[in-house]
Amino acid sequence: MNPHARNLPYLWLMTTWKEFSISAPVIAEVFTRRHAATKNLCMLATLRADGFPRISPIEPRFFEDELWLVGMPNTTKFHDLGRDPRFCLHTATVETEPNEGDAKLWGRVRDVQDKEVHARFAEAMFEETGFDLRGQEFEHLYAADLIGASSLVTGDDSLDITIWRPGEPERLVHR
Repeated sequence: MNPHARNLPYLWLMTTWKEFSISAPVIAEVFTRRHAATKNLCMLATLRADGFPRISPIEPRFFEDELWLVGMPNTTKFHDLGRDPRFCLHTATVETEPNEGDAKLWGRVRDVQDKEVHARFAEAMFEETGFDLRGQEFEHLYAADLIGASSLVTGDDSLDITIWRPGEPERLVHR
Protein backbone atom coordinates (compact mmCIF):
# COMPACT_ATOMS: atom_id res chain seq x y z
CA MET A 1 0.00 0.00 0.00
CA ASN A 2 1.17 3.52 -0.77
CA PRO A 3 2.33 4.99 2.57
CA HIS A 4 0.38 8.18 1.83
CA ALA A 5 -2.83 6.27 1.10
CA ARG A 6 -3.28 5.03 4.70
CA ASN A 7 -3.92 8.63 5.74
CA LEU A 8 -6.37 9.15 2.89
CA PRO A 9 -9.18 6.61 3.29
CA TYR A 10 -11.23 8.40 0.62
CA LEU A 11 -8.45 8.01 -2.01
CA TRP A 12 -10.23 5.12 -3.71
CA LEU A 13 -13.27 7.40 -4.20
CA MET A 14 -11.65 9.51 -6.93
CA THR A 15 -14.19 11.13 -9.23
CA THR A 16 -14.27 12.58 -12.72
CA TRP A 17 -15.12 16.22 -13.40
CA LYS A 18 -18.71 15.34 -14.27
CA GLU A 19 -19.24 13.46 -11.00
CA PHE A 20 -17.50 16.25 -9.09
CA SER A 21 -19.57 19.03 -10.65
CA ILE A 22 -22.76 17.22 -9.61
CA SER A 23 -21.67 16.49 -6.04
CA ALA A 24 -19.81 19.79 -5.44
CA PRO A 25 -21.70 22.42 -7.47
CA VAL A 26 -20.51 25.43 -5.45
CA ILE A 27 -16.82 24.64 -5.87
CA ALA A 28 -17.29 23.56 -9.50
CA GLU A 29 -18.99 26.89 -10.27
CA VAL A 30 -16.21 28.91 -8.62
CA PHE A 31 -13.52 26.88 -10.40
CA THR A 32 -15.24 27.12 -13.80
CA ARG A 33 -15.88 30.85 -13.45
CA ARG A 34 -12.32 31.67 -12.33
CA HIS A 35 -10.84 29.32 -14.95
CA ALA A 36 -12.72 31.22 -17.67
CA ALA A 37 -11.91 34.65 -16.20
CA THR A 38 -8.17 33.92 -16.36
CA LYS A 39 -8.40 32.61 -19.94
CA ASN A 40 -7.95 29.02 -18.67
CA LEU A 41 -4.80 29.79 -16.65
CA CYS A 42 -4.30 27.80 -13.45
CA MET A 43 -1.33 26.91 -11.28
CA LEU A 44 -0.42 23.23 -11.09
CA ALA A 45 1.44 21.73 -8.13
CA THR A 46 3.32 18.50 -8.77
CA LEU A 47 6.02 16.61 -6.90
CA ARG A 48 9.59 16.78 -8.18
CA ALA A 49 11.83 13.69 -8.20
CA ASP A 50 13.49 14.92 -4.99
CA GLY A 51 10.07 15.15 -3.27
CA PHE A 52 9.85 18.93 -3.20
CA PRO A 53 6.78 20.61 -4.73
CA ARG A 54 6.86 22.32 -8.12
CA ILE A 55 4.40 25.04 -9.19
CA SER A 56 3.81 25.49 -12.93
CA PRO A 57 1.33 27.43 -15.04
CA ILE A 58 -1.10 25.29 -17.02
CA GLU A 59 -4.23 25.73 -19.10
CA PRO A 60 -6.47 22.79 -18.19
CA ARG A 61 -9.30 21.95 -20.59
CA PHE A 62 -12.78 20.54 -20.22
CA PHE A 63 -13.52 17.81 -22.75
CA GLU A 64 -16.09 15.00 -22.79
CA ASP A 65 -17.16 15.67 -19.19
CA GLU A 66 -13.60 15.40 -17.87
CA LEU A 67 -10.95 17.86 -16.77
CA TRP A 68 -7.68 17.39 -18.69
CA LEU A 69 -4.21 18.58 -17.71
CA VAL A 70 -2.54 19.22 -21.04
CA GLY A 71 0.28 21.33 -22.37
CA MET A 72 3.60 21.37 -24.15
CA PRO A 73 5.12 17.87 -24.17
CA ASN A 74 8.39 16.99 -22.42
CA THR A 75 8.01 19.63 -19.73
CA THR A 76 9.06 19.00 -16.15
CA LYS A 77 5.49 19.16 -14.85
CA PHE A 78 4.51 16.25 -17.11
CA HIS A 79 7.64 14.30 -16.13
CA ASP A 80 6.54 14.85 -12.52
CA LEU A 81 3.02 13.55 -13.25
CA GLY A 82 4.43 10.53 -15.08
CA ARG A 83 6.47 9.63 -12.01
CA ASP A 84 3.87 10.57 -9.35
CA PRO A 85 0.30 11.21 -10.53
CA ARG A 86 -0.71 13.37 -7.55
CA PHE A 87 -1.46 17.03 -8.22
CA CYS A 88 -3.11 20.16 -6.89
CA LEU A 89 -4.66 22.68 -9.26
CA HIS A 90 -5.39 26.26 -8.21
CA THR A 91 -7.24 28.94 -10.12
CA ALA A 92 -4.93 31.84 -10.82
CA THR A 93 -5.49 34.62 -8.29
CA VAL A 94 -4.33 38.15 -9.00
CA GLU A 95 -5.72 39.96 -5.95
CA THR A 96 -4.93 39.67 -2.25
CA GLU A 97 -8.66 39.50 -1.55
CA PRO A 98 -10.20 37.18 -4.13
CA ASN A 99 -13.66 38.78 -4.20
CA GLU A 100 -14.47 36.70 -7.26
CA GLY A 101 -13.36 33.60 -5.37
CA ASP A 102 -10.73 31.00 -5.98
CA ALA A 103 -10.71 27.22 -5.99
CA LYS A 104 -8.31 24.34 -5.46
CA LEU A 105 -8.73 20.81 -6.76
CA TRP A 106 -6.51 17.88 -5.90
CA GLY A 107 -6.27 14.31 -7.01
CA ARG A 108 -4.42 12.00 -9.37
CA VAL A 109 -4.06 11.98 -13.14
CA ARG A 110 -4.84 9.09 -15.44
CA ASP A 111 -2.74 8.86 -18.63
CA VAL A 112 -5.31 8.12 -21.34
CA GLN A 113 -3.58 6.38 -24.25
CA ASP A 114 -6.68 5.84 -26.43
CA LYS A 115 -5.82 7.21 -29.90
CA GLU A 116 -9.51 7.82 -30.69
CA VAL A 117 -9.81 10.04 -27.59
CA HIS A 118 -6.63 11.86 -28.67
CA ALA A 119 -8.13 12.49 -32.11
CA ARG A 120 -11.42 13.78 -30.67
CA PHE A 121 -9.52 15.98 -28.20
CA ALA A 122 -7.40 17.47 -31.00
CA GLU A 123 -10.50 18.14 -33.11
CA ALA A 124 -12.29 19.80 -30.19
CA MET A 125 -9.21 21.90 -29.41
CA PHE A 126 -9.03 23.06 -33.03
CA GLU A 127 -12.73 23.93 -33.12
CA GLU A 128 -12.53 25.82 -29.83
CA THR A 129 -9.20 27.65 -30.20
CA GLY A 130 -7.91 27.22 -33.76
CA PHE A 131 -4.78 25.53 -32.34
CA ASP A 132 -4.18 22.55 -34.63
CA LEU A 133 -2.98 19.33 -33.01
CA ARG A 134 -4.94 17.12 -35.39
CA GLY A 135 -2.96 14.13 -36.63
CA GLN A 136 -0.22 14.55 -34.03
CA GLU A 137 0.83 11.85 -31.58
CA PHE A 138 0.19 12.59 -27.89
CA GLU A 139 2.85 11.24 -25.59
CA HIS A 140 0.50 11.80 -22.63
CA LEU A 141 -3.08 12.94 -22.24
CA TYR A 142 -3.81 13.31 -18.54
CA ALA A 143 -7.39 13.15 -17.24
CA ALA A 144 -7.81 14.51 -13.70
CA ASP A 145 -9.56 12.34 -11.12
CA LEU A 146 -10.42 14.36 -8.03
CA ILE A 147 -10.11 13.34 -4.37
CA GLY A 148 -10.74 16.73 -2.82
CA ALA A 149 -11.51 20.37 -3.49
CA SER A 150 -12.12 23.66 -1.80
CA SER A 151 -13.12 27.17 -2.73
CA LEU A 152 -13.31 30.48 -0.99
CA VAL A 153 -15.27 33.59 -1.67
CA THR A 154 -14.83 36.83 0.23
CA GLY A 155 -17.62 39.28 0.86
CA ASP A 156 -18.37 42.25 3.08
CA ASP A 157 -16.37 41.28 6.16
CA SER A 158 -16.97 37.58 5.49
CA LEU A 159 -15.19 34.58 4.11
CA ASP A 160 -17.01 31.49 2.83
CA ILE A 161 -14.88 28.37 2.51
CA THR A 162 -16.49 25.36 0.84
CA ILE A 163 -14.82 21.97 1.25
CA TRP A 164 -15.53 18.69 -0.56
CA ARG A 165 -14.37 15.08 -0.52
CA PRO A 166 -15.79 12.19 -2.56
CA GLY A 167 -18.79 10.52 -0.98
CA GLU A 168 -19.52 13.57 1.17
CA PRO A 169 -21.62 16.67 0.52
CA GLU A 170 -19.96 20.05 0.29
CA ARG A 171 -19.35 21.62 3.69
CA LEU A 172 -19.49 25.39 4.19
CA VAL A 173 -17.33 27.17 6.76
CA HIS A 174 -18.46 30.78 7.18
CA ARG A 175 -16.08 33.23 8.88
